[in-house]
Amino acid sequence: MTASSVSSSLGTGTALTVPDPVRVERDERLVRRRFWQKLRANLHRVPFLEELLAAYFCATDPSTPYRAKAILLAALAYFVMPVDAVPDWLLIAGFTDDAAVLAAAVQTVRTNLTPAHWLRAKKILRAEMGSVETDVEDRDETAQSPSGAH
Repeated sequence: MTASSVSSSLGTGTALTVPDPVRVERDERLVRRRFWQKLRANLHRVPFLEELLAAYFCATDPSTPYRAKAILLAALAYFVMPVDAVPDWLLIAGFTDDAAVLAAAVQTVRTNLTPAHWLRAKKILRAEMGSVETDVEDRDETAQSPSGAH
């Protein structure tokens, strides 16, 4: 969650952070628009795919409490943003900042991540990885075939 997405609601002594509804709505639009494309483009480069997917399913689940949803959407928005602290195209360090932000968000709202979110993440991950492997195998077979056909 960024400083611009929260505001102080109590004056003296105790600070309570309240998610900014405008920011949460903007994060949700950004995540829904870019998440799947970024995920698919980086399937073999992102080591925290299961957590990423579980966080996405939790954030988009209508039964997830608003504060948890806001925290996860902020972390997911950071993942899909084209510019961040450590550029994603850097070979080894590219997704370390994204992983740290997501890990902190998941740890903060871990009680809201249900077994259903984790199961759905595993299922989608298997399907996505399978389709990528099938595409690669198809391309390899086409390249090895003298006529370029199967």
